[in-house]
Amino acid sequence: MSTVPPPRAADSTGANPDLLSLLGRTPVVRVGTELPCAHPGFWAKLEYLSAGGMKARAAVSMLRGARRRGELRPGALVVESTSGTLGIGLAFAGQALGHPVRLVGDRELEPSMRQLLRAHGAELDLVEQPAAVGGWQAARLARLREILRGTPGAYWPDQYNNPDNPAGYASMAAELADQLDHVDILVCSVGTGGHSAGLIGPLRRRWPALTVIGVDSVGSTIFGQPARPRLMRGLGSSIRPRNVAHHAFDEVHWVGPAAAVDACRRLARGSFVSGGWSTGAVALVAAWAARVHPGTTVATIFPDGPHRYLGTVYDDAFCAAHGLAGARVPTHPVEILDPGIVEVGGWARCRTAARPPGVPGPSAREHAPACAAAPVPRVAGAPETSIPGSA
Repeated sequence: MSTVPPPRAADSTGANPDLLSLLGRTPVVRVGTELPCAHPGFWAKLEYLSAGGMKARAAVSMLRGARRRGELRPGALVVESTSGTLGIGLAFAGQALGHPVRLVGDRELEPSMRQLLRAHGAELDLVEQPAAVGGWQAARLARLREILRGTPGAYWPDQYNNPDNPAGYASMAAELADQLDHVDILVCSVGTGGHSAGLIGPLRRRWPALTVIGVDSVGSTIFGQPARPRLMRGLGSSIRPRNVAHHAFDEVHWVGPAAAVDACRRLARGSFVSGGWSTGAVALVAAWAARVHPGTTVATIFPDGPHRYLGTVYDDAFCAAHGLAGARVPTHPVEILDPGIVEVGGWARCRTAARPPGVPGPSAREHAPACAAAPVPRVAGAPETSIPGSA
């Protein structure tokens, strides 16, 4: 007769380590929905079915790493800047490991996400204006530093530059290797750079010929484009995170909000599984990759589910107000040779993934010329409506 062991008692900090058993072990599903046209299908790993979502893996890894090094004392406050998704992961990690969490967001943060973060016990601090340089991310980081100066003992994980962020995705890489016999092409969204950097090394050791496609947002500066206001949250960046493994990508695609919305809604109607901006963007590119490389196995990660996007991606009034409803969605990306001299306005592709100037790192797989320092003069790709958002 089997018995269920009793839950462990919480320690003096209120930690609940049993929660960690809910982390990861997410399924993969075959997606064949037309996006926006027919394709042979690709595999998607459904990270929204893990407690805390995909970024809970990184959050737990960063807090555990800081505790091992003595940078985070038992019960100490954790403070981080977030557009939402990592905030949920940190709320989960804080409960599991016994740390209060204070999150710096901005006024563009969806009301549903604000409610969800607070419901999970996180304190929320919202900045009201974007910075002149660096947008909302820079404004959030400035406020975060104010909090740190006034809160002795508080710990900042710094998700953008913390190597424990990508290290947290080793478990995801191991799961994918167990779930799929072979992967030829891996499609990864890029924001902080954590999950792509954490997956590529282990999966290339398993499958040395693996091709990796990075998916960025129109208006993001990660791969050498100028930073512009962005509606999509969680995808792209107006700063240049050190966690991004530029050298490891074989090519990069930029996707705009209208194409991401179209893909999300097609997924919801045709596959039942869907998500938000990043999910729509990677699904679009994964379907394209499966179509133009027949006979290959394509895999991607759906970082979160649709629930936090009911007032944006899945809201007809929101989409109409931002020019996303009924927008023409291209069936293939526009090709550009150098992201430093061409500014993209819609779905676009560069067959190399050059590091922007000033970003250090290895270059073993990099063949593109360095991005030009001068402003980019022209726009490629089907332009999408310019919209204020989370730069």
